[in-house]
Amino acid sequence: MQIGNHILKNNLVVAPMAGVTDRPFRILCKKLGAGLAVSEMVTSNSLLYGSEKTLRRANHEGEVSPISVQIAGSDPKMMAEAAKHNVDNGAQIIDINMGCPAKKICNVMAGSALLKDEPLVAQILRAVVNAVDVPVTLKIRTGWDKQNRNAIAVARMAEDIGIQALAMHGRTRACLYMGDAEYDTIASVKQHIKIPLIANGDITTPEKAKFVLDYTGADAVMIGRAAQGRPWIFREIEHYIKTGEHLPPPEVTEIHTVMLEHLHDLYDFYGELTGMRMARKHISWYTKGLKDSASFRHNMNTLQTIDFQLAAINEFFAHLQTRDNRLQYEETSEILKVEFLAA
Repeated sequence: MQIGNHILKNNLVVAPMAGVTDRPFRILCKKLGAGLAVSEMVTSNSLLYGSEKTLRRANHEGEVSPISVQIAGSDPKMMAEAAKHNVDNGAQIIDINMGCPAKKICNVMAGSALLKDEPLVAQILRAVVNAVDVPVTLKIRTGWDKQNRNAIAVARMAEDIGIQALAMHGRTRACLYMGDAEYDTIASVKQHIKIPLIANGDITTPEKAKFVLDYTGADAVMIGRAAQGRPWIFREIEHYIKTGEHLPPPEVTEIHTVMLEHLHDLYDFYGELTGMRMARKHISWYTKGLKDSASFRHNMNTLQTIDFQLAAINEFFAHLQTRDNRLQYEETSEILKVEFLAA
């Protein structure tokens, strides 16, 4: 898998997710098998370049190359400036967001709302591609709604303008995350372009990843929610694609070790108070569905210091290890199992 002059170690990509794919998460996913991790969306509003949140999102210290930064906005000039700003701060790939379905993004005609206005799409793509000397990629959906699927037209336009890879979520903007991903549409787009196509949507298991690659002809798959609390999914998918066999699930001791490494990185990155609060959702994702975890997760949200948080985690995993060192899910709750796998 190659994007511009960057040769990735495999064809597994971490999807950009607001509030999730920060530097600690990207580093962890790359360590556990991802070939590329796209940053959280960065605004194109230059007035926000000095904000603490924006400065933090531009911090790539210690991150393995290539560093991909996603930008969002609807003004071509501002998007070009945002691209240059992020390249100056270490970005090696610029990704343009035209796939986010969130109302607060679409209401300002950014994200997937742009798919309604193909001339503006072309202006933005051309402005960004001409502004930087690094590869520019694009993330889209299949269209605005089921009556207006224009992914093929946008994909061909993007390729002509100089976009060097296309990621595509297999739903329209109107579908949000409901219903099944449209792999037929992704396959159709692949037949009309020569640049790498990255398929995204509902890829939750190694089998599903291989199916999507085979069915759509996509060059890569992008994993989002399924990696939350399960960053080792990338090594599992890579192994399955190569061998047709499953890796054994991680042992409780490894989950404990991976989680602690992740949390300490969050504490260092955000500072104690914000880091402790950011850690809560990750702790919930790591432990969801594990035996006896419901009360643990509920109690976690009441703890107000890092020391209390870490002590509770260590106690919980010590309890799990007294039973067995393999993953243990609640036997009576199939719903929890499914939710954990699809998170």
